[in-house]
Amino acid sequence: MSAANRFAPSEVELEGRSGWLVELPLLFGREVLRLPVVLRLLLETAVRCMHGAEREQAVSALFAWLGPGSSEAEIEFQPGRVLMHDTTSTPALVDIAAMRDALAEAGVDLIWAPAVETMYGRDFATRIVPEGPAKVGLEDAFRPHFFAGVAIVVTKLLIQCAPDAAVFGEKDYQQLCVVRQLCRDLDLPVEIIGAPTVRDSHGLAMSSRNAYLSEAELAVARQLNVVLRQTAAALATGADEASASGNAAEALVRAGFRKVDYVAAREAVTLAPWRRDRSGRLLAAVWLGMTRLIDNVEISHG
Repeated sequence: MSAANRFAPSEVELEGRSGWLVELPLLFGREVLRLPVVLRLLLETAVRCMHGAEREQAVSALFAWLGPGSSEAEIEFQPGRVLMHDTTSTPALVDIAAMRDALAEAGVDLIWAPAVETMYGRDFATRIVPEGPAKVGLEDAFRPHFFAGVAIVVTKLLIQCAPDAAVFGEKDYQQLCVVRQLCRDLDLPVEIIGAPTVRDSHGLAMSSRNAYLSEAELAVARQLNVVLRQTAAALATGADEASASGNAAEALVRAGFRKVDYVAAREAVTLAPWRRDRSGRLLAAVWLGMTRLIDNVEISHG
């Protein structure tokens, strides 16, 4: 795994969009081409975002996976931890045991955690293509397939469980709006509740991605919410939206963020451009090193 420890991706720009160039065949040789595409994506994530023994363990587990592969593959590489990549196109490291313990401590009696074959059978062929708040030029501009994946996963889970209510965090505010629209449009009889974003003592939104940040990067990351709150306050007292959003983006770069994908004021329900007579939300997505962070705050109105 010495090659993985020396891994240093290069940044490239194409048609105004920048990203990280990952040449996995050069890193691991042609053996990497044996892996299904989805596992190559997971391998890229492990190499970019993990370090030391944890990265070596993840990479070894990925190469040990010799099945036919699918877009819903799960690879266990540590006790109770699963590297997942599903139709949302977002690789994630999930600590299953810790999640279950936390839910039990919160008083949860039953967890529905369906197997891959339960969610996506061999002949699964249905897709949902959400519009409205899913097509407003925020996360959808950078993750074009994400909300289609969210729509099918959430719809299936709500049908399978038939809950009275479902709770979604406000941190991914666009996702919350998409799910609410989905349930209204498809007449799914469930109340969607938005849970306030959990923050650390400095105001940084809690996220599994925070684990990828160094101490110095954490200090920068904590400025995201500060800038958003200051900008929302300025908007609430009459500041011009375009100027305030532009100033916020500049302030974030000065604070140490590598790149700002967007800072935008939107209507709280539809995510259409914000009007002062409507409830508003200020949303942002930024890059710190190779970690992408999102956050949002309410814009008060009279």
